This record gives sequence, C-alpha cells and structure tokens, in this order.
Amino acid sequence: MSDSYPMTVQGHEKLKEELHHLTTIERPAVVNAIAEARAHGDLSENAEYHAAKEQQGFLEGRIQKLNGKLAFAQVIDVSKLSGERVVFGATVTFIDVDTDEEKCYQIVGEDEADLENGKISVNSPISRALIGKTIGDTIIIPIPKGKLEVEILEVEFLG
Repeated sequence: MSDSYPMTVQGHEKLKEELHHLTTIERPAVVNAIAEARAHGDLSENAEYHAAKEQQGFLEGRIQKLNGKLAFAQVIDVSKLSGERVVFGATVTFIDVDTDEEKCYQIVGEDEADLENGKISVNSPISRALIGKTIGDTIIIPIPKGKLEVEILEVEFLG
C-alpha cells in the first residue's frame, strides 16, 4: 500500500459518498438477504445464502479498501494551485507535433480517472511524462503504439 493517495477535493468527496452508501444502504441489505436466506433452512444447498455471503465478502472488501484510501488520502485543492509547471491536479492542453491534434487532460488520482471526461490517472504514462514540465516544453511520451511527441500549450488549475 502506498503512503498516500493523491486526490482532488471532488474525488475525495466521491469516495466518501460511496463509502457512506455502502455502509448505510448496501451492507444492511446484504445482512437482511443473509438472514432471509438463513430462514429458508438447510444452508448447505441454499444458493441464495451462498450468493448473499459472497456479495457480503465483496462489499466488505470494497468498504475496507475505501477506508484505507480515505485514511491515507492526500487531498489537493486544485483551485489553490497556480503556475506554469505541470503538477497533480493541473489541466494540461498539449498538441501532437505530428498530427497537430490538440488534447486536454486533468491529472487526477487513480480512482478519479475518466478518460471520456478528460481525467487521467497521475500514474498513467502520459501524466508521468507531463509532470514537472512547463508551457512550451516539447516532450516524448511512450505509449503502447510507440511514441507521442507533444508540446505543452497551456497549464490551468480549474477547481
């Protein structure tokens, strides 16, 4: 387990909401399902009981994982950051030198990554290549299809 999990304020809130939902709604529902299945008698051939117990195992595992991540969360308020250097939380606009295609991504925690919404994990190869660079830098990013040469056009900190 890592020492800390960097995440944005929004990502932290989302994990807290998920944990609350799991502990106040999902957990009691599974406990009720187990009790109901237990009431049907012989547990050795009771598929509902075994399914509910399996679901409880997955649920408790997720709750434990969320508790760990929240306990070691390094919450970063992106709106308080500034500058031209790419850091966690920055929204980076860059252009592919070969195709002139422009892309824009925010660097977020691994649980917040959502490529369709322009959010990439701080642990991704693109993020690792961008972090520490500044506006105007041209860098080569290793990608599965080879290499991507990009120039950083803009670094913003959008809360």
